[in-house]
Amino acid sequence: MISFKEKLHNTIKQKNSNLCVGIDIDKKYFHSDVTIEELKDYSFKVVSATKDVAAAYKPNLAFFEEWGSQGFLWLEELVKEIGDNHIIIADAKRGDIGNTAKHYANAFFKYLNCDAITVNPYMGEEAIEPFCSDKSKGVYVLCRTSNASANYIQENIFDKVIELSKSMNKYDNIGLVVGATNAEAMNEVRSTNNLPFLIPGIGAQGGSLEDVININSNHADSTLINISRSIIFAGEKDSESIRDAALDFSNQMRSYFER
Repeated sequence: MISFKEKLHNTIKQKNSNLCVGIDIDKKYFHSDVTIEELKDYSFKVVSATKDVAAAYKPNLAFFEEWGSQGFLWLEELVKEIGDNHIIIADAKRGDIGNTAKHYANAFFKYLNCDAITVNPYMGEEAIEPFCSDKSKGVYVLCRTSNASANYIQENIFDKVIELSKSMNKYDNIGLVVGATNAEAMNEVRSTNNLPFLIPGIGAQGGSLEDVININSNHADSTLINISRSIIFAGEKDSESIRDAALDFSNQMRSYFER
């Protein structure tokens, strides 16, 4: 079985892309009585429009879970629609321990067959271990996030998150979530390690794509840069606008990495 690291490297190379499309299908961007079927169809349209451009997809669990069991079924169908030729990251931010975490791992890796998951490390090693025990599956540990108040806690503990992630990385399948909105913090994190980065915060959140790539210029084969709203709700929300936005971001990434 191919390892997560191999699949990550191979997919980025084959697609010639570092783009991860965030599937955050927020109903507020649609008419007030939008149905789950309409949202599901829209998510499929996003995937269809970007499949030849993206290396990865990151469905955000919140936008599925709010629909209850129907939302979980929608997520199942979306993962099948994406297929095996992209990296699928469950943006679940799970952070429990022990037997509970094992069941979360089973849900996302064995049942849904996602390639990776985002994990909150606040409870320590036990919150990460159940997700990184299979070398074919990846774990992206929250390290320096892109929200406004992130530094209140993270500034004092992010180095411990890096240290813990490195020490647990025996299968070479652990990466870090590092937000794009604080280039100085990202540079500080990157200077300490060579782990793969999953980078949110470009586009609607205002992070600089050029800064991100300058910082990660030696890690093109393991860096995924997530764009959500600026792609999935581009223009008139038609397939052409979605694809054009994805292609524009992907081309920018490629040009900056190749400089």
